[in-house]
Amino acid sequence: MRVALAATVRTLPRGAGLAYEPKFDGHRLVVVRTAEEVVLQARSGRIVTAAFPDLAAAARQLPAGTVLDGEVVVWHAGRTDFALVQRRAAAATAARAAALAQSLPASYAAFDVLELAGLDLRGRTYERRRALLVDLLLPLGPPLQPVPMTTDPELAATWYETLPASGIEGLVVKRLNQTYPAGRRGWQKLRHTQVRDAAVVGYTGTPRRPLALVLVLPVGDGIPLVSSPLTAALRADVVAAVAEREAPARTPAGSRAGGATVTAIGLGEVPYRPLDPPLTAEVRHPSTARHPPPEVLRLRTEL
Repeated sequence: MRVALAATVRTLPRGAGLAYEPKFDGHRLVVVRTAEEVVLQARSGRIVTAAFPDLAAAARQLPAGTVLDGEVVVWHAGRTDFALVQRRAAAATAARAAALAQSLPASYAAFDVLELAGLDLRGRTYERRRALLVDLLLPLGPPLQPVPMTTDPELAATWYETLPASGIEGLVVKRLNQTYPAGRRGWQKLRHTQVRDAAVVGYTGTPRRPLALVLVLPVGDGIPLVSSPLTAALRADVVAAVAEREAPARTPAGSRAGGATVTAIGLGEVPYRPLDPPLTAEVRHPSTARHPPPEVLRLRTEL
């Protein structure tokens, strides 16, 4: 299932026929309810059903032939916590996943319905799909919930300024008359400035156990920075991304990877393995300071 994507904008789009939704800080997740089972698919296409048994159980309430698009989030102390979502996603065994489902229950913030009762809705307008989504999920209640939506740009601006305290990282803007833009950047997203895309020019550690990423931010002096330590889930993503490359990474001069060094805060010169071409990662980092190290939220993929 190829999901819709969003292009970054720097100011809040305004105009007639627009809808605004909060952008939750979670993992993109497609929920597929067939007549026989529930399948949970990550944005990368990986099946993660086993990691979220609580959501899979809740999705069994959906009618057969339903496909939802949304974000899985974990609430803690009144706000969404992305690190806890990663912890849930990294559960390696059924027992571990079940234990985390009890201690860190997940919620599903659905923002689209792509199929209902076996009928493909991707060609319907967003306005119609939204109405069907609300009718479908409101009677069920948590943990499956439709994201809030408004057509009022002033209310959307208020959300943008006030919701970060709840872990909301920005807004997604959609046209009411728009069909579902599968695999395309047909939506717009306005994110708070501390969340940005960075070039991943290398990593520390080994190909089987990367420890941190070497990043070049789109702001600043272009000097590579070492990220904070990677979570288990991110290490797995980096391992997979590196393994997909056909040849070992090389430095720009053509020497074997591992010969480059970067200055890490508190560690001095640290050797790292360059990546050419670079990957892209979403990071959280202040716009004016180089302290603390950037926190990697997720790798960007083609989908």
